[in-house]
Amino acid sequence: MDKKIAEIKQLAKEEDVHFLRLMFTDILGVIKNVEVPISQLDKVLENKMMFDGSSIEGFVRIEESDMYLYPDLDTWLVFPWETSHGKVARLICDVYTPDGEPFAGDPRGNLKRNLSKMKELGFTAFNLGAEPEFFLFKLDADNKPTLNVNDDGGYFDLSPTDLGENCRREIVLELEKLGFEIEASHHECATGQHEIDFKYEDVLKACDEIQTFKLVVKTIARKHGLHATFMPKPIHGIAGSGMHCNMSLFKNGKNVFFDESDERQLSQTAYHFLAGLIEHARSYTAVCNPLVNSYKRLVPGYEAPVYVAWSGRNRSPLIRIPASRGMSTRLELRSVDPSANPYLAMAALLEAGLDGIRRELTPPAEVNQNIYEMTQEERVAAGIKDLPSTLHNAVKDFKKDDTMKEALGEHIFESFIASKEQEWADYRERVTQWEIDTYLTLY
Repeated sequence: MDKKIAEIKQLAKEEDVHFLRLMFTDILGVIKNVEVPISQLDKVLENKMMFDGSSIEGFVRIEESDMYLYPDLDTWLVFPWETSHGKVARLICDVYTPDGEPFAGDPRGNLKRNLSKMKELGFTAFNLGAEPEFFLFKLDADNKPTLNVNDDGGYFDLSPTDLGENCRREIVLELEKLGFEIEASHHECATGQHEIDFKYEDVLKACDEIQTFKLVVKTIARKHGLHATFMPKPIHGIAGSGMHCNMSLFKNGKNVFFDESDERQLSQTAYHFLAGLIEHARSYTAVCNPLVNSYKRLVPGYEAPVYVAWSGRNRSPLIRIPASRGMSTRLELRSVDPSANPYLAMAALLEAGLDGIRRELTPPAEVNQNIYEMTQEERVAAGIKDLPSTLHNAVKDFKKDDTMKEALGEHIFESFIASKEQEWADYRERVTQWEIDTYLTLY
Protein backbone atom coordinates (compact mmCIF):
# COMPACT_ATOMS: atom_id res chain seq x y z
CA MET A 1 0.00 0.00 0.00
CA ASP A 2 1.19 3.51 -0.85
CA LYS A 3 2.67 5.15 2.27
CA LYS A 4 0.52 8.29 1.88
CA ILE A 5 -2.67 6.24 1.49
CA ALA A 6 -1.83 4.20 4.59
CA GLU A 7 -1.16 7.42 6.51
CA ILE A 8 -4.53 8.91 5.49
CA LYS A 9 -6.38 5.78 6.52
CA GLN A 10 -4.65 5.79 9.89
CA LEU A 11 -5.40 9.50 10.46
CA ALA A 12 -9.04 9.04 9.51
CA LYS A 13 -9.32 6.33 12.16
CA GLU A 14 -7.42 8.24 14.86
CA GLU A 15 -9.38 11.47 14.28
CA ASP A 16 -12.72 9.64 14.16
CA VAL A 17 -13.59 11.11 10.74
CA HIS A 18 -17.17 10.36 9.69
CA PHE A 19 -17.41 12.27 6.39
CA LEU A 20 -15.15 13.26 3.51
CA ARG A 21 -15.51 16.48 1.52
CA LEU A 22 -14.09 16.09 -1.97
CA MET A 23 -13.51 19.70 -2.99
CA PHE A 24 -12.91 21.26 -6.39
CA THR A 25 -13.44 24.69 -7.94
CA ASP A 26 -15.65 25.66 -10.87
CA ILE A 27 -14.73 28.20 -13.54
CA LEU A 28 -16.32 31.05 -11.58
CA GLY A 29 -14.08 30.28 -8.58
CA VAL A 30 -16.90 28.81 -6.49
CA ILE A 31 -15.87 25.92 -4.25
CA LYS A 32 -17.84 22.76 -4.97
CA ASN A 33 -17.78 19.58 -3.00
CA VAL A 34 -19.07 16.03 -3.06
CA GLU A 35 -19.52 14.78 0.49
CA VAL A 36 -19.35 11.05 1.12
CA PRO A 37 -19.28 8.89 4.26
CA ILE A 38 -15.91 7.59 5.44
CA SER A 39 -16.98 4.12 4.29
CA GLN A 40 -16.21 5.36 0.75
CA LEU A 41 -12.58 6.21 1.57
CA ASP A 42 -11.11 3.27 -0.39
CA LYS A 43 -13.14 4.20 -3.45
CA VAL A 44 -12.00 7.83 -3.14
CA LEU A 45 -8.33 6.87 -2.80
CA GLU A 46 -8.60 4.63 -5.88
CA ASN A 47 -9.80 7.61 -8.01
CA LYS A 48 -13.18 5.95 -8.59
CA MET A 49 -15.47 8.66 -7.23
CA MET A 50 -17.76 9.93 -10.01
CA PHE A 51 -19.97 13.03 -10.23
CA ASP A 52 -22.22 14.77 -12.77
CA GLY A 53 -20.15 17.43 -14.54
CA SER A 54 -23.16 18.86 -16.42
CA SER A 55 -24.42 20.41 -13.17
CA ILE A 56 -21.27 22.54 -12.71
CA GLU A 57 -20.94 26.02 -14.24
CA GLY A 58 -18.83 25.94 -17.42
CA PHE A 59 -17.99 22.23 -17.26
CA VAL A 60 -19.68 20.00 -19.88
CA ARG A 61 -22.92 19.30 -21.73
CA ILE A 62 -25.31 16.73 -20.30
CA GLU A 63 -24.43 14.06 -22.88
CA GLU A 64 -20.82 13.98 -21.71
CA SER A 65 -21.41 14.56 -18.02
CA ASP A 66 -19.55 11.74 -16.26
CA MET A 67 -16.49 13.06 -14.43
CA TYR A 68 -14.10 11.57 -11.89
CA LEU A 69 -12.49 13.19 -8.86
CA TYR A 70 -8.80 12.38 -8.35
CA PRO A 71 -7.83 13.51 -4.83
CA ASP A 72 -4.51 15.25 -4.24
CA LEU A 73 -3.36 13.27 -1.20
CA ASP A 74 -1.14 16.15 -0.02
CA THR A 75 -4.30 18.20 0.62
CA TRP A 76 -5.73 15.89 3.31
CA LEU A 77 -6.84 17.76 6.41
CA VAL A 78 -9.42 17.33 9.14
CA PHE A 79 -11.52 20.42 9.85
CA PRO A 80 -11.00 21.46 13.49
CA TRP A 81 -14.65 22.24 14.16
CA GLU A 82 -16.94 19.46 15.34
CA THR A 83 -20.30 18.63 13.79
CA SER A 84 -23.17 16.75 15.39
CA HIS A 85 -22.40 13.85 13.04
CA GLY A 86 -18.65 13.56 13.70
CA LYS A 87 -15.53 15.08 12.19
CA VAL A 88 -15.20 16.04 8.55
CA ALA A 89 -12.00 15.72 6.48
CA ARG A 90 -11.35 17.19 3.07
CA LEU A 91 -9.32 16.37 0.00
CA ILE A 92 -8.90 18.82 -2.88
CA CYS A 93 -9.40 17.02 -6.16
CA ASP A 94 -8.49 17.33 -9.81
CA VAL A 95 -11.21 16.54 -12.33
CA TYR A 96 -10.66 13.78 -14.88
CA THR A 97 -12.64 12.35 -17.80
CA PRO A 98 -13.76 8.69 -17.94
CA ASP A 99 -10.80 8.12 -20.30
CA GLY A 100 -8.41 8.95 -17.46
CA GLU A 101 -7.38 12.30 -18.99
CA PRO A 102 -7.26 15.62 -17.10
CA PHE A 103 -10.48 17.51 -17.82
CA ALA A 104 -9.75 20.68 -19.85
CA GLY A 105 -12.37 22.65 -17.91
CA ASP A 106 -10.83 22.07 -14.48
CA PRO A 107 -9.20 25.33 -13.27
CA ARG A 108 -6.78 23.54 -10.93
CA GLY A 109 -5.72 21.09 -13.62
CA ASN A 110 -5.29 24.00 -16.01
CA LEU A 111 -2.89 25.73 -13.60
CA LYS A 112 -0.89 22.48 -13.42
CA ARG A 113 -0.70 22.53 -17.24
CA ASN A 114 0.75 26.04 -17.13
CA LEU A 115 3.28 25.03 -14.49
CA SER A 116 4.47 22.24 -16.80
CA LYS A 117 5.09 24.82 -19.53
CA MET A 118 6.99 26.97 -17.02
CA LYS A 119 9.24 24.02 -16.16
CA GLU A 120 9.99 23.49 -19.85
CA LEU A 121 11.56 26.98 -19.76
CA GLY A 122 13.85 25.86 -16.93
CA PHE A 123 12.04 27.35 -13.93
CA THR A 124 11.21 25.03 -11.06
CA ALA A 125 8.72 27.02 -8.96
CA PHE A 126 6.34 29.97 -9.13
CA ASN A 127 5.57 31.32 -5.68
CA LEU A 128 2.54 33.32 -4.58
CA GLY A 129 1.96 35.35 -1.44
CA ALA A 130 -1.68 36.51 -1.38
CA GLU A 131 -3.24 39.22 0.81
CA PRO A 132 -7.01 38.64 0.74
CA GLU A 133 -9.33 41.19 2.34
CA PHE A 134 -12.93 40.67 3.42
CA PHE A 135 -15.82 42.40 5.16
CA LEU A 136 -17.71 41.23 8.24
CA PHE A 137 -21.40 42.21 8.31
CA LYS A 138 -24.12 41.62 10.86
CA LEU A 139 -26.96 39.18 10.22
CA ASP A 140 -30.61 40.20 10.55
CA ALA A 141 -33.27 38.44 12.64
CA ASP A 142 -33.72 35.86 9.87
CA ASN A 143 -29.96 35.21 9.69
CA LYS A 144 -29.74 36.99 6.33
CA PRO A 145 -26.67 39.20 5.64
CA THR A 146 -27.08 42.94 6.06
CA LEU A 147 -24.73 45.77 5.08
CA ASN A 148 -24.39 46.78 8.73
CA VAL A 149 -20.78 46.43 9.85
CA ASN A 150 -19.97 45.21 13.33
CA ASP A 151 -17.36 47.83 14.21
CA ASP A 152 -16.17 51.40 13.70
CA GLY A 153 -12.54 50.42 13.22
CA GLY A 154 -9.96 51.71 10.80
CA TYR A 155 -6.55 50.64 9.55
CA PHE A 156 -4.69 48.61 12.23
CA ASP A 157 -7.20 49.68 14.93
CA LEU A 158 -7.51 47.76 18.18
CA SER A 159 -10.54 47.13 20.41
CA PRO A 160 -12.91 48.59 21.43
CA THR A 161 -13.46 50.06 17.94
CA ASP A 162 -12.47 46.79 16.21
CA LEU A 163 -15.29 44.52 17.39
CA GLY A 164 -14.40 41.98 14.72
CA GLU A 165 -11.16 41.23 16.54
CA ASN A 166 -12.44 38.15 18.39
CA CYS A 167 -13.85 36.67 15.20
CA ARG A 168 -10.63 37.42 13.31
CA ARG A 169 -8.55 35.94 16.14
CA GLU A 170 -10.55 32.70 16.05
CA ILE A 171 -10.15 32.54 12.26
CA VAL A 172 -6.37 32.81 12.71
CA LEU A 173 -6.35 30.07 15.36
CA GLU A 174 -8.40 27.72 13.17
CA LEU A 175 -6.17 28.41 10.18
CA GLU A 176 -3.08 27.63 12.23
CA LYS A 177 -4.64 24.32 13.28
CA LEU A 178 -4.95 23.58 9.56
CA GLY A 179 -1.26 24.27 8.97
CA PHE A 180 -1.38 27.87 7.74
CA GLU A 181 1.60 30.03 8.66
CA ILE A 182 -0.08 33.35 9.48
CA GLU A 183 2.19 36.38 9.04
CA ALA A 184 -0.23 39.20 9.90
CA SER A 185 -3.82 39.83 10.91
CA HIS A 186 -5.32 43.30 11.16
CA HIS A 187 -8.23 45.62 10.55
CA GLU A 188 -8.10 47.23 7.13
CA CYS A 189 -8.78 50.89 6.31
CA ALA A 190 -12.52 50.51 5.65
CA THR A 191 -15.03 50.03 8.44
CA GLY A 192 -15.81 46.33 8.84
CA GLN A 193 -12.89 45.29 6.61
CA HIS A 194 -10.19 42.81 7.61
CA GLU A 195 -7.03 41.25 6.21
CA ILE A 196 -5.16 38.07 7.15
CA ASP A 197 -1.85 37.40 5.40
CA PHE A 198 -0.30 33.95 5.21
CA LYS A 199 3.17 32.87 4.13
CA TYR A 200 3.94 32.56 0.44
CA GLU A 201 3.85 29.07 -1.04
CA ASP A 202 4.28 27.29 -4.33
CA VAL A 203 1.43 28.68 -6.43
CA LEU A 204 -0.68 25.50 -6.55
CA LYS A 205 -0.62 25.13 -2.77
CA ALA A 206 -1.19 28.87 -2.36
CA CYS A 207 -4.34 28.71 -4.53
CA ASP A 208 -5.57 25.70 -2.53
CA GLU A 209 -4.98 27.73 0.63
CA ILE A 210 -6.92 30.73 -0.72
CA GLN A 211 -9.95 28.51 -1.32
CA THR A 212 -9.59 26.87 2.10
CA PHE A 213 -9.14 30.31 3.67
CA LYS A 214 -12.43 31.56 2.21
CA LEU A 215 -14.26 28.52 3.55
CA VAL A 216 -12.78 28.90 7.05
CA VAL A 217 -13.48 32.67 7.19
CA LYS A 218 -17.14 32.20 6.23
CA THR A 219 -17.59 29.27 8.63
CA ILE A 220 -16.09 31.03 11.68
CA ALA A 221 -17.90 34.31 10.90
CA ARG A 222 -21.21 32.42 11.06
CA LYS A 223 -20.29 31.09 14.50
CA HIS A 224 -19.96 34.73 15.61
CA GLY A 225 -23.30 35.71 14.12
CA LEU A 226 -21.61 37.51 11.21
CA HIS A 227 -21.49 37.18 7.44
CA ALA A 228 -18.07 37.30 5.77
CA THR A 229 -17.99 38.42 2.15
CA PHE A 230 -15.21 38.55 -0.41
CA MET A 231 -17.34 40.72 -2.69
CA PRO A 232 -14.95 43.43 -3.99
CA LYS A 233 -17.05 46.53 -3.27
CA PRO A 234 -20.09 45.92 -1.05
CA ILE A 235 -20.44 49.53 0.17
CA HIS A 236 -20.26 52.75 -1.82
CA GLY A 237 -17.97 55.47 -0.51
CA ILE A 238 -15.39 53.32 1.29
CA ALA A 239 -12.49 51.18 0.07
CA GLY A 240 -13.23 47.81 -1.51
CA SER A 241 -11.50 44.49 -0.87
CA GLY A 242 -8.40 43.51 -2.81
CA MET A 243 -6.17 40.47 -2.92
CA HIS A 244 -2.68 41.74 -3.70
CA CYS A 245 -0.59 38.99 -5.30
CA ASN A 246 3.15 38.84 -4.58
CA MET A 247 4.85 36.71 -7.24
CA SER A 248 8.36 35.29 -7.68
CA LEU A 249 10.00 32.74 -9.97
CA PHE A 250 12.52 30.19 -8.75
CA LYS A 251 15.08 27.91 -10.36
CA ASN A 252 16.52 25.13 -8.18
CA GLY A 253 15.80 26.98 -4.94
CA LYS A 254 17.13 30.33 -6.17
CA ASN A 255 14.95 33.41 -6.68
CA VAL A 256 15.63 34.34 -10.30
CA PHE A 257 14.10 37.83 -9.87
CA PHE A 258 17.09 38.90 -7.74
CA ASP A 259 20.36 40.27 -9.15
CA GLU A 260 22.50 42.28 -6.75
CA SER A 261 24.52 43.79 -9.62
CA ASP A 262 21.50 45.72 -10.97
CA GLU A 263 20.78 49.21 -9.60
CA ARG A 264 17.38 48.01 -8.35
CA GLN A 265 18.79 44.53 -7.64
CA LEU A 266 16.36 43.06 -10.17
CA SER A 267 17.36 40.50 -12.80
CA GLN A 268 16.66 40.68 -16.51
CA THR A 269 14.20 37.83 -15.94
CA ALA A 270 12.32 40.02 -13.45
CA TYR A 271 12.19 42.92 -15.92
CA HIS A 272 10.95 40.65 -18.72
CA PHE A 273 8.29 39.11 -16.44
CA LEU A 274 7.27 42.62 -15.33
CA ALA A 275 7.02 43.73 -18.96
CA GLY A 276 4.76 40.77 -19.72
CA LEU A 277 2.47 41.74 -16.85
CA ILE A 278 2.33 45.31 -18.19
CA GLU A 279 1.77 44.15 -21.79
CA HIS A 280 -1.23 41.95 -20.95
CA ALA A 281 -2.65 43.98 -18.05
CA ARG A 282 -5.88 45.04 -19.74
CA SER A 283 -6.47 41.46 -20.90
CA TYR A 284 -6.01 39.55 -17.65
CA THR A 285 -8.11 42.08 -15.74
CA ALA A 286 -11.23 40.13 -16.77
CA VAL A 287 -9.91 37.09 -14.89
CA CYS A 288 -8.40 38.95 -11.93
CA ASN A 289 -11.47 41.19 -11.52
CA PRO A 290 -14.26 38.95 -12.80
CA LEU A 291 -17.43 40.58 -11.47
CA VAL A 292 -19.52 43.54 -12.55
CA ASN A 293 -18.94 44.75 -8.98
CA SER A 294 -15.13 44.46 -9.31
CA TYR A 295 -15.04 47.68 -11.32
CA LYS A 296 -16.76 49.67 -8.57
CA ARG A 297 -13.52 49.05 -6.61
CA LEU A 298 -11.14 50.00 -9.45
CA VAL A 299 -11.81 53.73 -9.23
CA PRO A 300 -9.55 56.61 -8.13
CA GLY A 301 -9.53 57.64 -4.49
CA TYR A 302 -9.75 54.31 -2.68
CA GLU A 303 -6.19 52.92 -2.91
CA ALA A 304 -7.05 50.42 -5.67
CA PRO A 305 -4.98 50.77 -8.88
CA VAL A 306 -6.57 52.26 -11.96
CA TYR A 307 -3.55 52.78 -14.21
CA VAL A 308 -1.13 50.37 -15.92
CA ALA A 309 2.27 51.35 -14.55
CA TRP A 310 4.91 50.11 -12.10
CA SER A 311 7.03 51.52 -9.31
CA GLY A 312 9.35 50.48 -6.54
CA ARG A 313 8.23 53.30 -4.28
CA ASN A 314 4.63 54.46 -4.39
CA ARG A 315 1.40 52.50 -4.22
CA SER A 316 -0.64 54.18 -6.95
CA PRO A 317 0.55 52.03 -9.91
CA LEU A 318 -0.73 48.59 -10.85
CA ILE A 319 2.53 46.82 -9.97
CA ARG A 320 4.81 47.58 -7.03
CA ILE A 321 8.27 46.19 -6.31
CA PRO A 322 8.41 45.73 -2.51
CA ALA A 323 11.72 46.72 -0.90
CA SER A 324 12.77 43.21 0.20
CA ARG A 325 15.50 41.58 -1.88
CA GLY A 326 17.37 38.27 -1.97
CA MET A 327 14.99 35.32 -1.61
CA SER A 328 12.11 37.77 -0.96
CA THR A 329 12.43 39.66 -4.26
CA ARG A 330 8.97 39.80 -5.79
CA LEU A 331 6.48 41.68 -7.94
CA GLU A 332 3.23 42.76 -6.27
CA LEU A 333 0.17 43.04 -8.50
CA ARG A 334 -2.34 45.25 -6.70
CA SER A 335 -5.44 44.99 -8.92
CA VAL A 336 -6.57 41.43 -8.14
CA ASP A 337 -9.66 41.12 -5.95
CA PRO A 338 -10.75 38.16 -3.81
CA SER A 339 -13.68 37.22 -6.05
CA ALA A 340 -11.14 35.97 -8.62
CA ASN A 341 -10.76 32.26 -9.23
CA PRO A 342 -7.17 31.96 -7.93
CA TYR A 343 -6.28 29.05 -10.23
CA LEU A 344 -7.38 30.99 -13.34
CA ALA A 345 -5.92 34.31 -12.20
CA MET A 346 -2.51 32.78 -11.51
CA ALA A 347 -2.52 30.82 -14.78
CA ALA A 348 -3.19 34.09 -16.63
CA LEU A 349 -0.53 36.04 -14.70
CA LEU A 350 2.07 33.30 -15.07
CA GLU A 351 1.53 33.05 -18.82
CA ALA A 352 1.64 36.85 -19.17
CA GLY A 353 4.98 36.95 -17.35
CA LEU A 354 6.41 33.99 -19.27
CA ASP A 355 5.37 35.67 -22.52
CA GLY A 356 7.49 38.65 -21.46
CA ILE A 357 10.41 36.30 -20.76
CA ARG A 358 10.08 34.40 -24.05
CA ARG A 359 9.93 37.63 -26.08
CA GLU A 360 12.48 39.43 -23.85
CA LEU A 361 10.15 42.39 -23.45
CA THR A 362 11.35 45.61 -21.81
CA PRO A 363 9.04 47.33 -19.31
CA PRO A 364 8.17 51.01 -19.68
CA ALA A 365 9.86 53.56 -17.45
CA GLU A 366 9.16 53.41 -13.73
CA VAL A 367 6.57 55.92 -12.48
CA ASN A 368 7.43 57.37 -9.08
CA GLN A 369 4.94 60.21 -8.85
CA ASN A 370 1.37 59.84 -7.61
CA ILE A 371 -0.51 58.86 -10.77
CA TYR A 372 -3.85 59.93 -9.23
CA GLU A 373 -2.55 63.51 -9.22
CA MET A 374 -1.41 63.44 -12.87
CA THR A 375 -3.61 64.93 -15.58
CA GLN A 376 -4.82 62.78 -18.45
CA GLU A 377 -2.38 64.58 -20.74
CA GLU A 378 0.50 63.79 -18.38
CA ARG A 379 -0.51 60.13 -18.25
CA VAL A 380 -0.73 59.90 -22.04
CA ALA A 381 2.69 61.55 -22.39
CA ALA A 382 4.12 58.99 -19.95
CA GLY A 383 2.52 56.11 -21.87
CA ILE A 384 0.28 55.15 -18.93
CA LYS A 385 -2.87 53.31 -19.96
CA ASP A 386 -6.04 52.92 -17.91
CA LEU A 387 -7.29 49.57 -16.69
CA PRO A 388 -10.70 48.62 -18.15
CA SER A 389 -13.50 50.54 -16.47
CA THR A 390 -16.18 47.85 -16.75
CA LEU A 391 -16.44 44.08 -17.00
CA HIS A 392 -17.70 44.58 -20.56
CA ASN A 393 -14.53 46.42 -21.59
CA ALA A 394 -12.31 43.94 -19.76
CA VAL A 395 -13.87 40.96 -21.56
CA LYS A 396 -13.41 42.73 -24.92
CA ASP A 397 -9.66 43.00 -24.27
CA PHE A 398 -9.51 39.47 -22.88
CA LYS A 399 -11.15 37.98 -26.00
CA LYS A 400 -8.53 39.53 -28.31
CA ASP A 401 -5.48 38.21 -26.45
CA ASP A 402 -4.11 34.87 -27.68
CA THR A 403 -1.83 34.69 -24.63
CA MET A 404 -4.91 34.56 -22.40
CA LYS A 405 -6.42 31.84 -24.58
CA GLU A 406 -3.20 29.87 -24.21
CA ALA A 407 -3.21 30.44 -20.43
CA LEU A 408 -6.74 29.18 -19.88
CA GLY A 409 -7.04 26.67 -22.71
CA GLU A 410 -9.85 26.84 -25.25
CA HIS A 411 -12.51 25.17 -23.10
CA ILE A 412 -12.16 27.48 -20.09
CA PHE A 413 -11.48 30.52 -22.31
CA GLU A 414 -14.75 30.11 -24.24
CA SER A 415 -16.81 29.13 -21.17
CA PHE A 416 -15.48 32.09 -19.17
CA ILE A 417 -16.31 34.56 -21.96
CA ALA A 418 -19.84 33.16 -22.37
CA SER A 419 -20.49 33.38 -18.62
CA LYS A 420 -19.17 36.92 -18.28
CA GLU A 421 -21.00 38.23 -21.34
CA GLN A 422 -24.22 36.84 -19.87
CA GLU A 423 -23.42 38.45 -16.50
CA TRP A 424 -22.90 41.82 -18.19
CA ALA A 425 -26.10 41.47 -20.22
CA ASP A 426 -28.09 40.72 -17.05
CA TYR A 427 -26.58 43.72 -15.30
CA ARG A 428 -27.06 46.09 -18.22
CA GLU A 429 -30.80 45.39 -18.33
CA ARG A 430 -31.37 46.18 -14.64
CA VAL A 431 -32.72 49.54 -13.49
CA THR A 432 -30.79 50.52 -10.36
CA GLN A 433 -31.92 52.52 -7.35
CA TRP A 434 -29.42 55.23 -8.33
CA GLU A 435 -31.26 55.72 -11.65
CA ILE A 436 -34.62 55.91 -9.90
CA ASP A 437 -33.31 58.43 -7.35
CA THR A 438 -31.60 60.57 -10.01
CA TYR A 439 -34.05 60.54 -12.92
CA LEU A 440 -37.60 59.65 -11.84
CA THR A 441 -38.68 63.10 -10.65
CA LEU A 442 -36.22 65.14 -12.71
CA TYR A 443 -37.60 63.90 -16.02
